[in-house]
Amino acid sequence: MKKEIQIGVGDSARTAKGFIDVWKRAERGEKVEAEERLYFENLETLLKTLTSGRWVLLKTLRTNGPMSVRSLANELRRDYKNVHTDVRRLESIGLINRTKDDKIEVPWDILEARLRLAA
Repeated sequence: MKKEIQIGVGDSARTAKGFIDVWKRAERGEKVEAEERLYFENLETLLKTLTSGRWVLLKTLRTNGPMSVRSLANELRRDYKNVHTDVRRLESIGLINRTKDDKIEVPWDILEARLRLAA
């Protein structure tokens, strides 16, 4: 089964409403699939966090499998310090994990980004 996370923009009220809706469905005995979601406060924050360089980093890691930050920096032909900064940020929001041998990996098969044009 593919591991998927949905990424988007949402305020706390909409996030809470989604949680309550799922809770009520579960209380009624309906089957509820677990969903992983990552919401940002606004589009500016999402774009500042998920830069094009970080998307390339995620794709490279997913394609090549777990590796050290240094190996990843070499693969991307980027400065180690900048890659390390990107890795730390992506780790802090849950898009990258560390393996037992301290390599980094992307645990997701699919990152689905959704943006609403209107309410």
